[in-house]
Amino acid sequence: MNAKPAFTGVKVFSATKAKDREEMGEAITRWLNEHPRMRPVDHVVSQSSDREFHCLTITLFYREEGDAG
Repeated sequence: MNAKPAFTGVKVFSATKAKDREEMGEAITRWLNEHPRMRPVDHVVSQSSDREFHCLTITLFYREEGDAG
């Protein structure tokens, strides 16, 4: 039995500067628009910080449309 994998690729978006964190949604939307065959199937949002820096990471798991699997 040949089951399709849950995803065929991963794209990571990460930012530490406040302005970049604020614009991350637009960056993700832009990437999705530039890659119309990529269909997100899951995501993970992670945040880490120390005394000075706050890092936001959004990891998209996607399947490319037309993948045979």
